[in-house]
Amino acid sequence: MSIWGKIAGAAAGLALGGPLGALVGALAGHYVVDDDVFELRGERGPDHPRNQIAFTIGVIALSAKMAKADGEVTLDEVEAFNRFFSVPPDEARNVARVFDLARQDVAGYEGYASQLSKLFGAGDPVLEDVLDGLFYIAMADAVMHPGEIEYLERVSEIFGFGPGDFARIKERHLGPDKADPYVVLNVSREASDDDIKSVYRQLVKENHPDQVMARGVPEEFVQLANERLAAINVAYEKIRRERGLK
Repeated sequence: MSIWGKIAGAAAGLALGGPLGALVGALAGHYVVDDDVFELRGERGPDHPRNQIAFTIGVIALSAKMAKADGEVTLDEVEAFNRFFSVPPDEARNVARVFDLARQDVAGYEGYASQLSKLFGAGDPVLEDVLDGLFYIAMADAVMHPGEIEYLERVSEIFGFGPGDFARIKERHLGPDKADPYVVLNVSREASDDDIKSVYRQLVKENHPDQVMARGVPEEFVQLANERLAAINVAYEKIRRERGLK
């Protein structure tokens, strides 16, 4: 799926509703905030047109809130967003307006995260892709601020991920020199060699770019999958050397 549709035009014909619908309404000059409009009716996943718009708006909004979580929006964070998302020139104005509307303060991000969680289902791999994108923006200035950690942890919780999942996701963004390889692979230090090999093989399978593309996420998130896979490989290599695995 392409993350960039005609944001205002496409959303105008869809009953989006909820906090994300309010953002679209503000963009178009009116508000669509009736939560009753936001009925799922089994239309989960990224393929439904309304969900594609919700995903797009949600990613922009949560990225903006992420940039504001440490108290100020830095140029590094804005540039990180622009680097990560290759915004077409004809959509740049709409994207900038949504970003500016959403970043006014941190309050309200729970609603955006909750709406995405309802659309895709708690713990859906697409939501982990979104978290990875938010971590990318948070690390733009090479510092993870306490406010950013709190923000990301809360979004992760709303998305349906447990504390262990959040620790695993966070750890792989700390860089190869700081990350605990056992946390990255989500295995105990007491795990057997065979168990570690099995977990590693499963993680490689789940995080292969082809698997990510099959989820229907945008191309930008496939690049994140490559980085995630690289972190998994580095973690396993550390454990392999430590244990003398073949």
